Amino acid sequence: MICPLCEQGAAWYCEDSLRHYFRCMHCELVFADPGSHLSFEQERAEYDLHENDPSDMRYRAFLARLAEPLLLRLAPDMQGLDFGCGPGPTLSRMLAERGMAVDDYDPIYAADPYLLERQYDFVTCTEVVEHFCQPGEAWRQLVALVRHGGWLGIMTLLAPDDAETFSQWWYKSDPTHVSFYTAATFDWLGESMGFTVEMLDDRVLLMRRI
Repeated sequence: MICPLCEQGAAWYCEDSLRHYFRCMHCELVFADPGSHLSFEQERAEYDLHENDPSDMRYRAFLARLAEPLLLRLAPDMQGLDFGCGPGPTLSRMLAERGMAVDDYDPIYAADPYLLERQYDFVTCTEVVEHFCQPGEAWRQLVALVRHGGWLGIMTLLAPDDAETFSQWWYKSDPTHVSFYTAATFDWLGESMGFTVEMLDDRVLLMRRI
């Protein structure tokens, strides 16, 4: 099996009642068997069930875990993009309320290709990277969107370090979650793609393009 992120060798890792998982021996990405990926229609049906309401204060508090530390590193009127905003864009609204100019992009709900031809002072990507079926291609796209010196804000739950714990991990039960990142994976991403990496907790990372 070839890793879909770094294209190095990967080995069988574990399985559950839904699918098999592999772990890269180089970048340590854990990924679901590609044969288990949902179709586009099945994936969209799952996303349509999400209730991302901009007026939901609990949802705002969740997103603030990324928004607040990111804002400390930004200057007024900076230009940003929320990549993977989903059906109810909220983070962009929160950042706009604090003086930022933010566009929304989503491959399903807001697929404006023009937004992917520009570069930004910051790009946010919350609860999105775990959905990447082709993470190598998707991460290269993310990197290209960020200006040198700009910020990439990521939210995704880091994978447990051992197969037994991973096999019982709730986060992988979502059938649209197919790519799972360890701390070592983000170290590899930073080094190979030219970013410094700040791991704020087990779910929030700030990456700055060198």
